[in-house]
Amino acid sequence: MITKKQFDILVYLTECEEKTTQREIAAETKMSLGTVNKIMSELEAQGLIANKQVTEDGLQVLEQFKVKRAVFIAAGFGSRLVPITLNTPKPLIRVKGVRMIETLLDAVVAQGIEEIYIVRGYLGEQFDQLLYKYPMIKFIENPAFNEANNISSVYCARYLLKNAYVLEADLMLYNPKLIKKYQYSSNYLGVPVEETDDWCFYTEGDKITSVAIGGTNCHHMYGISYWTEEDGAKLAEDVKEIYFAPGGKERYWDLVPLEHCKKNYNISIRECTFDDIVEIDTFNELKQIDKTYDM
Repeated sequence: MITKKQFDILVYLTECEEKTTQREIAAETKMSLGTVNKIMSELEAQGLIANKQVTEDGLQVLEQFKVKRAVFIAAGFGSRLVPITLNTPKPLIRVKGVRMIETLLDAVVAQGIEEIYIVRGYLGEQFDQLLYKYPMIKFIENPAFNEANNISSVYCARYLLKNAYVLEADLMLYNPKLIKKYQYSSNYLGVPVEETDDWCFYTEGDKITSVAIGGTNCHHMYGISYWTEEDGAKLAEDVKEIYFAPGGKERYWDLVPLEHCKKNYNISIRECTFDDIVEIDTFNELKQIDKTYDM
C-alpha cells in the first residue's frame, strides 16, 4: 500500500503532459521540496516511476485507487428556483447555454469513468435528452422523491456507492480537474473560509470531524464526495438503517456518514475554491450569473 504522499505524486505525474521539475511537483502537491525529493527516490526504488514518468508497475498500483462510477442525485424539485423549475428539473437548467449537470458529466467522462448513474424523480423523463450526448447513462427511478429528502435518492442507489463519486447534479463545475481519475480515500469537496452561514465542515488536519450550518474557520461544503470500496459498502447499510429509522426519510443523506454514523468513517476534506464550483440555490442567484433570466 503506497502512502498518500506517494499517491499524490504518482497521480500528478500521470496528469503531466510534459516533463516537470521537482520544484513544480512540490508547488502543485503542496509538499516541501525535500519531501518531494525523498518520495521520488522511494518511488524510483520501487520501480513505480522512471525519468519522472509513471511506469507500468506504477499504473498497476494506481489501478486499485481508480474511480469506477459516478452517481448523480437529481430527483428533487428545486423549489427555490421557481418559476424556472416549474417546467424544467433544476440540473437541466441552462446557465449561459450549458445545462448545469453537463458541466459535471463532461468532467466525469473526461476521466474515463464509464459507469454513470442518474437518480431522477421530478420530471424525470426530461433527463432522457442527455442520452444523445451521453449514451452510457443509466437512470435510477426514485419513486419517493416527492415525499422524502435526498436520502431517498441515495437509498435507491445504495449498492452503487463503492469506488464512486456521489454528485449533487445542480452544481456548476468551472474546474473539471476537480474530478479525478484516482482517489486515495473517502472525501468531500470544501472551500476554506473564515465564516459562512451555509453548510460547512470542521476539520482536524485533513480529516472532517463534524458538520454544521454556519460556522467560522471551517470549510464551506460542496455536494461532491467520493467513497472507497470499503466505505461505500458501509454506507449502503448505514443509509438503509437511517432511512427506515423514525424520521429517517426527512434527513439529508450526507448526515448519515457525517453525523449519524460518523464513527464508521474517516473522511478527508479535499480543498477547492469558489472559482472552481458554484451552487445556484435561488432564482435571484441564477439571474445574477446569467442575465438572460433577468427580464
